Amino acid sequence: MEKGKVISIEDRIPKLKKIRKRNTNRRLIFLLSLFFILVGCVLYFLSPLSHVKSVEVEGNRYLSKAQIAKLSNINKNQSIWKVDTAQIAANIKEKPEIKSAEVVPVFPNSIKITVSEHNKMAYLLKGKHFYPILENGEILDGLETGEIPVFAPVLIDFKEGKALNRLLEELVKLPEEIQNLVSEIHYKPTKMDPYHIIMYMNDGFEVSATSETLSEKMVHYPSIANQLDPKVKGIIDLEVGSFFKAYQPPEQEEEKEKEGE
Repeated sequence: MEKGKVISIEDRIPKLKKIRKRNTNRRLIFLLSLFFILVGCVLYFLSPLSHVKSVEVEGNRYLSKAQIAKLSNINKNQSIWKVDTAQIAANIKEKPEIKSAEVVPVFPNSIKITVSEHNKMAYLLKGKHFYPILENGEILDGLETGEIPVFAPVLIDFKEGKALNRLLEELVKLPEEIQNLVSEIHYKPTKMDPYHIIMYMNDGFEVSATSETLSEKMVHYPSIANQLDPKVKGIIDLEVGSFFKAYQPPEQEEEKEKEGE
């Protein structure tokens, strides 16, 4: 207000009316928006729009997404907000391969399943079938005919018992990158060592070791193998110390056999 200038009440009323009208319009817009949002929510919850349309699966490695979705036993005729997530998680965890499962609804009509699986440490060869062994020691049903073992070494000549359990205890301790280097593990007990094993590696070397100290000795395998000539294959002995013995050429093997005769 300028000095000496007086604004009459008549001049102020139109401005007050505009302010009040603006505030009233804002409140009306807010209330109408809130009303339509509430109506939309009610319609969404009551309509098939909220029914389960898809199931998303994450974290699986061995089991397929379709297998896990089937294990969940989700009813697609109900709202995602009425799904019993705890029961679905329990259904999935009944599968021995599953370590944990989390189930959450995802707007507008999806269910997200996140699983964690037990690692497959090895495959036990029995007859003509391969039986997966989990990190918790559980042996699963044999693979279907024609299925090939992947992600883990094949165990040969082992039976359920102390020797197998000891080996699994040691395999679990090994870093995954070293586990992936092993192709086959043969049980070859001796009088001196009931836990003696022979390991055939994917890089062509053979390792003579004992399950008693496997995790302690095998962590050094990559550095040992890197010091060897990749063209000269042989046996890396890790039972006591660590030394390498190259395979003998076929001619020398034949000469030895003749001398033995």
